[in-house]
Amino acid sequence: MLALAVAHDAETFQRMRDPLADRGIRAEHVSVREAVTDLSAPPFDPTDFDVGFVFPGRLMEGGVVDALLAVPWVNDRTAVLRSRNKAGTLARLAAAGVPVPETVYVSNPADEDDVRAAFAGFDGPVVVKPNSTTRGVGVAKVHDADSLAGVTDYLDLIHDYRATGDKSYLVQEYLPNATDYRVMVLDGEVVGAVRREAPGGWKHNVHRGADATGVDLPDELRELAVDAADALGVDWLGVDVLVSGDCAVVNETNARPTIDDETKYQAGFYDRLAALVERTAEQ
Repeated sequence: MLALAVAHDAETFQRMRDPLADRGIRAEHVSVREAVTDLSAPPFDPTDFDVGFVFPGRLMEGGVVDALLAVPWVNDRTAVLRSRNKAGTLARLAAAGVPVPETVYVSNPADEDDVRAAFAGFDGPVVVKPNSTTRGVGVAKVHDADSLAGVTDYLDLIHDYRATGDKSYLVQEYLPNATDYRVMVLDGEVVGAVRREAPGGWKHNVHRGADATGVDLPDELRELAVDAADALGVDWLGVDVLVSGDCAVVNETNARPTIDDETKYQAGFYDRLAALVERTAEQ
C-alpha cells in the first residue's frame, strides 16, 4: 500500500484518510509544528513514506520535514511559495492573460509620497493586504490617504516586532458588492466550489466566520480557475474568484487549501486525488 505523509492540518488529514485508504493509500499525519523534535528520533518513521501532501506552511519546519522524509510532494515548496506570494501570483496570472484586480506592490518601507501617489491612482476605497499572510490576516479597506499612512504605520510596527522575511504589502482596487468564490482545481479540472458570505461584512473568509455554500459554477468561472492553476503550475489549488457586476477576477490562490466535507466536491474527487498522489510518488 502506498504511504502518504500528510503535512497539513489534522482536520484535512482526518477527512482524507479513510477515502484514500479505500483507494489503496495509507495516509499518516506528520508534523514538527509547535513541538520539540529530536532529529535523531522524530515522532514518525521517515523511511515509512513514499510521497508527501503538501509542503508545510511554516517553511523552516517544512525544510526539516522534507529533509527527514526525502519524498516527492503533491504541491512542493516551490508551489507553496509561488501561491503564497500574492504579488508574484498576480503578476504571473496577468502575464498569462488571467484577469486580476488592479494592484500596486509596495516593498516596505517605501517613500510616503510614492505610496500616496499610488493611492491617488485608484478611485477608492482600496484594499491593503500584507503580501504573504493567509486567512485574511491584516487585510483592511482604506478610504483616504491619511488612513493608508496609518495602516502602513501599523505594518511597520508588526514587521519590527516579528521576524519576517516579507515586509511588503499590496494596495488593490476594491470591488464593491463582490461575490466571493473559492474554486478547487485538481490536476487541471474544477472538482468543487463554494460561495463564501459574511453577513454584514466585506471580507468573506471562512476562518473569520464566513459561511461557505457549495455551488455549481458557470463555465466561464470554471475556465478562469483552471487557467489560473495552469499559469501557476500547481496541481492542487484553491482559486479565489471575485465577481462584481460584469467583472470577474482571480484575487488570490492557496496551494495549501483545506480539504472540506466530501459533499462540497464533485463525484470522483477522491479518485482524482488518489491518482495525483500515485503519479507524484512515481517522480
